[in-house]
Amino acid sequence: MHQVVVPVRPRRNTELVLLLLGLCIGVGANLLGAIGMDREITPEYWVQGAVLAIMALLFHLVLRLKARYADPYILPIVITLNGLGIAMIHRIDVAEGDDAASRQLIWTVVAMGAAITLLWLLKDHRILRRWPYLFLAISGLLLLLPLVPGLGMEINGARIWINLGVGSFQPGEVAKVTLAVFFAGYLSANRDLILLAGKRIGPITFPRFRDMGPLVVAWLISMGVLVFQRDLGSAILFFGLFMAMIYLATSRTSWILLGLALVAVGGVIAVNTISHVGLRVDAWLNAFDPEVYNRGAGSYQIVQGLFGLASGGLLGTGLGGGRPDIVAFANSDMIIASFGEELGFVGLAAIIMLFVLLVTRIMRAALGTRDTFGKLLAAGLAFTMALQCFVVIGGVTMVIPLTGLTTPFMAAGGSSLLANWLVVALVLMVSQSARRPVAVGPMVNASGAGSGHQDPATGAATPGPETPVTAIPGGEIA
Repeated sequence: MHQVVVPVRPRRNTELVLLLLGLCIGVGANLLGAIGMDREITPEYWVQGAVLAIMALLFHLVLRLKARYADPYILPIVITLNGLGIAMIHRIDVAEGDDAASRQLIWTVVAMGAAITLLWLLKDHRILRRWPYLFLAISGLLLLLPLVPGLGMEINGARIWINLGVGSFQPGEVAKVTLAVFFAGYLSANRDLILLAGKRIGPITFPRFRDMGPLVVAWLISMGVLVFQRDLGSAILFFGLFMAMIYLATSRTSWILLGLALVAVGGVIAVNTISHVGLRVDAWLNAFDPEVYNRGAGSYQIVQGLFGLASGGLLGTGLGGGRPDIVAFANSDMIIASFGEELGFVGLAAIIMLFVLLVTRIMRAALGTRDTFGKLLAAGLAFTMALQCFVVIGGVTMVIPLTGLTTPFMAAGGSSLLANWLVVALVLMVSQSARRPVAVGPMVNASGAGSGHQDPATGAATPGPETPVTAIPGGEIA
């Protein structure tokens, strides 16, 4: 008789302690903003903190019940970022006389509620791979909605919003999640075909023309978003998502070379034919030119953001001590500049480190899970979040042109919050699959489940008749 024990600890108590710490940071930042502006701490501050705490603890409870082996660090990091975002938005509201923080709090409740619902109803993330083309159809519908007359809205030159009657919504944010599910399902099912077929030219194996279809489709979707919706940020995000996932699936440099070639061609065409893109590039290259600075859709926003970062220095002016409201869209597109001014380089570096830790934990879940679909899905979503952060921070600091993408979990905007909390729910499900106890027997191998495999629906271990095996919680494997 042979028995192998794979010890695992759920680490939910660790999550709870870190969650309380994250809530203290978020709620404390909100209160410090009021103190820094010499304002009375009204009940509104306590209501915002209480609502965020209730939703966070409810999410934690659902994880204890439905995904007790999920990564214990993802939720506390996200709650910290979300709380800091609400605090900065509220602080800017006071200066501008707006009420965006209340709307952000409502969207936070809606987004976390949607994520909780997904966690509760979705027993296993692998169920999603059954319908890849359904998610492709949903993605196409979401991207077409802003072009529907009477429904779509054009704001600041980009047609990426729809009018819900009570506010606007950006369906492209949710489309990045559905596209990630489609790409993961397609590539996990067709990986062998893409890998085995192709023509070798020198050290590089190029895929067959017929296998380039998905790449061409992704390029056309990206260019379609750029041409018809005039949204440079989403175009970069969608195409970058596909290129990352196909490289992860095949490890072939040829796909990267083909993708870069298509990006170069599309970029040249866009700059020379689409005025909105051309103006953004000109504002990036000639930001300090007085003519560019003073014109409409010029570089005023970028330059003022740089001045705010410069005035923040190393340690910042302190929450409530700066003037981030001078910058246009300080609570959305330029919220990174707002944090840089009031928290300084040290505070902004800490925020960036939180994003780095979040992406790292998602990638760890991708590495730990045993199915190709889960690996591609989690890794693709991690890359999307990393790319979005790079594009946002790069635009604010003039490393690349400003695109209008929002900082995940922090910037004002309900559609971004909803999409990113759905991402959190999906990666937590993947991490649950990666970390839960697995009964290991001698017949289990990488090609299939033998003695001691897991039931895909319940996650329960199924020992073979001749090899009793068990998995006993009590240690750590992830």
